[in-house]
Amino acid sequence: MARRMFGTDGIRGTANTEPMTAEIALKVAMSAALQFRRGDHRHTVVIAKDTRLSGYMLEPALTAGFISMGMDVILVGPLPTPGVAMLTRSMRADLGVMISASHNPFQDNGIKLFGPDGYKLSDEIEKEIEARVAQPFVEDLAGPRDLGRAQRMDDASGRYIEVVKSSFPRGLRLDGLKIVIDCAHGAAYKVAPRVLYELGAEVVTLFNQPNGFNINDKCGATAPAAMRAAVVEHQADIGISLDGDADRLILADETGTQIDGDQIMALIGASWAESGRLRGGGVVATVMSNMGMELYLKGLGLTLARTAVGDRYVVEHMREHGFNVGGEQSGHVVLSDFATTGDGLLAALQVLACIRKAGRPASEVLRVFQPLPQVLKNVRYDAASGVRPLEDGAVKAAIAAGEAKLEDRGRVLIRKSGTEPLIRVMAEGEDDALVNGVVDDICDAVRVATRSVAAE
Repeated sequence: MARRMFGTDGIRGTANTEPMTAEIALKVAMSAALQFRRGDHRHTVVIAKDTRLSGYMLEPALTAGFISMGMDVILVGPLPTPGVAMLTRSMRADLGVMISASHNPFQDNGIKLFGPDGYKLSDEIEKEIEARVAQPFVEDLAGPRDLGRAQRMDDASGRYIEVVKSSFPRGLRLDGLKIVIDCAHGAAYKVAPRVLYELGAEVVTLFNQPNGFNINDKCGATAPAAMRAAVVEHQADIGISLDGDADRLILADETGTQIDGDQIMALIGASWAESGRLRGGGVVATVMSNMGMELYLKGLGLTLARTAVGDRYVVEHMREHGFNVGGEQSGHVVLSDFATTGDGLLAALQVLACIRKAGRPASEVLRVFQPLPQVLKNVRYDAASGVRPLEDGAVKAAIAAGEAKLEDRGRVLIRKSGTEPLIRVMAEGEDDALVNGVVDDICDAVRVATRSVAAE
């Protein structure tokens, strides 16, 4: 059975519209409880959220679903996604849940599930949970004496802060560094500035006043312009932008120049290789990562293993093949020595450690390779119309023509978004004008194909 609700990063959609309704959340919780209710012990689930208004609707619905199946619920409030994964494992919980739509605007929300090992669930387990949602639960409900219980956990953020701080190398401090931190009005609005301050930095905090509606609004990892400007304005040494659930980051050096996930992974991978900490002989990234990083790592005798888009697929490859550094160009960086999923704050600390050890400005440390010209454009389509742009003959022909133009001097990557009705068109190569032309030609073909179906 194909997954309908679950995408590349859990379940996501517009709040109070299927599948992001209280009813669906209730049933997902009941189904997930059945999946992980094993043995005679008291079963426990940890539930956290970001700062969206709709979290107040989804949190009690999920809680009711788990309690009805006999699972105890620990509610931790706003906490970064990696914090949920950490708590699930450290508390020996049976399941972890993060209520968040990550970098999406406030009107969207999502449900991310973590197993008892702190890792995101596999496609197979998600399929099994989804299949149960449509089934009756009457025979599986807990009896009146066996209902679960819910409690609030007051020290969750403190636990997470200490774990993140412990990842910073012993003997190093951030004293003397001025750091701009953009919290995206999201889940890390308290913990991120605190971690940097406690490690000694002078902290300039942006976007840490969530009101339920402003998460990711002209801020955060997908809109770092304000952070970059603040770095220059405050003459800071570096800037950090997290997204709504703080599992990804984008940086800026002291000049305000943006640094993406590829540069971050390359820097950490090279640093760890030099110190003998790197495992797997290289870095794991997705098909979206720049070829420049691949060439840079190759020059160091390291490999770049590529996976499908989605940090969960990066993590799966890392676990299967023994890597400890991986991530995505968009800023998900997974450092498995410390975490089971992407952690923007933890990755930022590793970068700061590299800057501290080098004793040089961020602009000289963070730009470790020259990226090849890469262009990514999105074409939105009406999914309800039944259109399948990538199956259109003219679109296929445009893709083939683009590949022929780039030959072995570049590549074309076309994919459908796993969370939105978008066709993502990417190309890269040595010639910037050629790359732009290839992307534009394919995008035009996709738009024509979409309009043709709509007109029928």
